[in-house]
Amino acid sequence: MLVYTIEFKPAALRDIRKLSERMRSAEWDHLKAAIDSLAATPRSHAAIKLSGVDQYRLRVGEYRVIYAIDDRAQVVTVTKVARRSESTYRR
Repeated sequence: MLVYTIEFKPAALRDIRKLSERMRSAEWDHLKAAIDSLAATPRSHAAIKLSGVDQYRLRVGEYRVIYAIDDRAQVVTVTKVARRSESTYRR
């Protein structure tokens, strides 16, 4: 079984830090578990490939995790974690 390493862009770390302060602990635990699960299954049935870019979206309740997969290096890079809104998918 392949296990990918999860890395975070600095902007994603800032997003997570802000969200963790505002979220209830149950929501936070659910989001953290979903991100951790990307190591085992980065292309799960819940992940949607974004059109026009080589990134995926994982929906976790009202939050979205945007990430890229590098199969050669076996790395999942989380680029953004945000509450669902019009600006969530902007670069």
